[in-house]
Amino acid sequence: MAPSRGLQPLQTALRRLLDGSGSIPGVRRTFSSFSETLADQANKVQRYISHSNDPYLNLTIEDHILRNSPPDAAVLFLYTNRPCVVIGRNQNPWLEVNLSILNPAKTQQAKDTEPPAIGSVDLVRRRSGGGTVFHDEGNVNWSITSPRGDFTRDKHAEMVVRALRKLGIDRARVNERHDIVLDQGHSRSNSDPLDTHRTPYMIDQGGPRPLKVSGSAYKLTRARALHHGTCLLASPNLHIIPDYLHSPARPYLKAKGVESVSSPVGNIGLQNEIFQKYVLEEFAIMYGQTGKQLDIKSVGEEYLKLPEIRKGYEEIRTADWMYSQTPQFSLSNSKINEEASQKKTLTREVKFPDGIDMHLTVHHGIIKECDIHGPHATTAEFQNIQSRLLHRKVQDIRDWHSLLTGGSPSGGRTASEIAHWLNEIMPVVDIAER
Repeated sequence: MAPSRGLQPLQTALRRLLDGSGSIPGVRRTFSSFSETLADQANKVQRYISHSNDPYLNLTIEDHILRNSPPDAAVLFLYTNRPCVVIGRNQNPWLEVNLSILNPAKTQQAKDTEPPAIGSVDLVRRRSGGGTVFHDEGNVNWSITSPRGDFTRDKHAEMVVRALRKLGIDRARVNERHDIVLDQGHSRSNSDPLDTHRTPYMIDQGGPRPLKVSGSAYKLTRARALHHGTCLLASPNLHIIPDYLHSPARPYLKAKGVESVSSPVGNIGLQNEIFQKYVLEEFAIMYGQTGKQLDIKSVGEEYLKLPEIRKGYEEIRTADWMYSQTPQFSLSNSKINEEASQKKTLTREVKFPDGIDMHLTVHHGIIKECDIHGPHATTAEFQNIQSRLLHRKVQDIRDWHSLLTGGSPSGGRTASEIAHWLNEIMPVVDIAER
């Protein structure tokens, strides 16, 4: 049964609660006093909604809230991003993302979805840990900053589940990985409606797997905890999300850091504004603000005038932040991960030169070791390739062929074939071009 079945009358009634612009009544924009309001020790419970869809800005505002809100305050921040792939603080973009399709205008590898085509997709490295996720306008992000001593991985996911259940989504629960899923059982069983970890449609063994609708990550400071998550409501891109998150380099990489765990995903079937309204209300209930006057403040591009936000915004839009933060990894032309090699990627199979073995070690985005050997090229050619690769910042390489051959057709057949393979397996995309 679709998770949204039977919700139309409820949605119609809830829509009447929203103002004519489709936004939530009472939301105020208060640029001049944002930092003062945020840092005010008297503001123990605060709520913000972003009117920007810029992922770099929203993640920067989120970090600003973490750094500047009072130690004992609870702050909710809701935002929706334009299409983007967001990797965790300690992840490898070449391992997690099919980089070659992010900018179709340059690669001619456009992904068609519901008209119009999805177009360019931003690549973002956030400041918190966790796995890689795809954001678009059908996905609302929830973020809670609270005292570190009160933090648990389930606490605010349970809050979101309570909001969803008030909207009739009785299949929603928090699973053992702290994700929010929709159980897919066909028959209804008895279940405690207050238990946010079980549903009437839960299947203990066998049967269809639950659909993941919300994953989360966190960041801890000395006194504060940031817990943020996604919520898939009505994404038109579900069928192509795996294409962006299956990297052609994965079979050839051995990486340190955090790897993502794949799960089947689904849409809940709600409008963004309705979901936001109920999460805002559930947050107020959770922190004892029911019946009290509690503002909902709107934030966005105007806050780039604040020096601290501008600095953080510019930082996460740099190639250094995206690529040089990558934990050490090795790349080999021999497939290291056979399981990953069985997965479909969008990059065609590119043949590596026969009889040649290559091994690269990359640390903080710099090629630290390069070993190439085989019987079908001269020692001088191997040495030339190695000298061109060693100590090179990968993020500065836009065309491996130009690097390895010097742009000359006579640069060597082996170098040309290796470069062609690297262009497919290890592309570098420009960050924040728009």
